[in-house]
Amino acid sequence: MQELLTVTENSNHQQVVSARELHRALELTTRFSKWVSQNFDEFVQNEDFSPVTAVTQQNQHGGTKAIQDYALTIGMAKELCLMSHTELGKTYRRYFIELERKWNDPAEIVKRGYAILQDENAQLKIENSKMKPKALFADAVAASSTTILIGDLAKILRGNGVSIGQNRLFQLLRDKHYLISRKGVSYNMPTQSAMDLGLFEIKETAITHSDGHVTINKTPKVTGKGQGYFINLFLERLPQSVDKSKA
Repeated sequence: MQELLTVTENSNHQQVVSARELHRALELTTRFSKWVSQNFDEFVQNEDFSPVTAVTQQNQHGGTKAIQDYALTIGMAKELCLMSHTELGKTYRRYFIELERKWNDPAEIVKRGYAILQDENAQLKIENSKMKPKALFADAVAASSTTILIGDLAKILRGNGVSIGQNRLFQLLRDKHYLISRKGVSYNMPTQSAMDLGLFEIKETAITHSDGHVTINKTPKVTGKGQGYFINLFLERLPQSVDKSKA
């Protein structure tokens, strides 16, 4: 079938044509903007037609300018042809009817469905390839037996594309109930839920003062499992907080 107008496919996998091209093809004497205002009220925007920007040559030196256009569904284009009450309108309406017939042929539907699946699979592979290095890094860290300070975890996260510093990470861990937020001796210590998950260990250091008395300094450290957990958390692969009841 000879192509009378340029037919494209929109993001909803519908055939669409340019309103300006159709207006020109029908050889209408009404100005385009007036034709639109006179006829488009019968249709639904973003269902029958969608506003788009076209580019046209402005002068002989190659200058261009942006102009308003519309992407019309084939169904709307058919009706506009009928509303033109011209022989050209009948010709183009028959053309659109034939386009629809071919588009709705079962073999064509299967072909389009297969093409859509191929596109989706290709996009999924691209996304997985982007995520894979970070995921492998997180899994490797999770197997590590080395514990680190929360400030060091912030550095690891920054190295993996997460914009965060030590203070902001402490605040986030408190907000998400991984660290205790109540002021007092337990402030910034891991919550019971976080300890049950094996995300932290607490390092105790005995400090002997000049008068002979001894105090115990407690420092939360992130386990290898915790490091992998929080990297995955920032990659949005895990829930965003722990059980508040055990905080």
